[in-house]
Amino acid sequence: MNGSPAGAARSETFGVCGKGTIALRMPRFSPLPSASRELTIPGLSIGHGTDNQGKTGVTVVLCPDGATAAAEVRGTATSTRQFDSLTRSHHIGSRVHAVVLAGGSGFGLSCADGVVKELAEKGVGFPTGYRPLPLVPTAILFDLGFGESSAQPTRELARTACRVASTGRVACGSVGVGTGATVGKALGVERGMKGGFGFASLQSGEGPTVAAAVAVNAFGDVRDPETGRIIAGCRTEADSGELAEADRVLAAAQSGALHPWEGNTTLAVVMTDARLDKTACRKVCEMAFGGFYRTLLPALSLFDGDLVITLACGDHEAHPHQVGVLAERAVTEAILTAVRDADGFGLLPSVGDLHQSE
Repeated sequence: MNGSPAGAARSETFGVCGKGTIALRMPRFSPLPSASRELTIPGLSIGHGTDNQGKTGVTVVLCPDGATAAAEVRGTATSTRQFDSLTRSHHIGSRVHAVVLAGGSGFGLSCADGVVKELAEKGVGFPTGYRPLPLVPTAILFDLGFGESSAQPTRELARTACRVASTGRVACGSVGVGTGATVGKALGVERGMKGGFGFASLQSGEGPTVAAAVAVNAFGDVRDPETGRIIAGCRTEADSGELAEADRVLAAAQSGALHPWEGNTTLAVVMTDARLDKTACRKVCEMAFGGFYRTLLPALSLFDGDLVITLACGDHEAHPHQVGVLAERAVTEAILTAVRDADGFGLLPSVGDLHQSE
């Protein structure tokens, strides 16, 4: 990767137009940077809390010095906590100290209590004049049908995630919030495949770094946009590795038909060291949804609770378009990583299982 920012002009060529030769300035632009699994943005760290027995978990993104934040909630099956300041432009709040992504459906929202307590004990939070108040927006996904239905990530598991949070290479697959995640449930979870947690980071030369952490628990299939091939999704039978293609299944659905599985969500946290205000962060969220549309087939079904949060905590000068384009690519790569690194625990096939059977 060269030192030019992504999209920067590198040289000029000349072209011929009509009968005469006309010098045309045609700048050549650098390709987008390759994705990395390393979290290198100062002020941010990621930690997982995993319940391997119950097959659920929680992931925490920490920004104890505070990050400017906004969110775009497009899903119709969402469940969140403390999102008011993220989604309302007129809300006075614009900064957060952590983001929690948890399994356990509505039960997982209590994980925020553990993170709030952990941060408050360290003096992290909004100064109230009495004691610090950590601002910790939280979103959950439905994983009760994968492992033990009575299992849920706990406050203590969330505190553990805080304590192990780190930078560097980020663990992906069936860890943290991705432990019980599944995809491809157009014919029911028993014919789905294993989802998971993914991470990707792109560094644009001398420009900003943009990363994405994504919990992939989608109703639809996951498609590699480079090949157009579905790599994880709805299967024709519970004991088959043949993919049914969710778009075909849904296109054949009868009006008013009840669906057998309604617990789905893809949750994304975009992170950058660019200097962005709340309005710009909101625009980045909107552009980052492009990664959903590139990889999830279909994205934003009736049963999905899809949302994107953007955290900005740096000093790099950058246009929102630059950050937004990189965010879309980071979300795309993180979704693919989530399913490629997933472990089905012998309960559902993973991408790796399908490849072994080919």
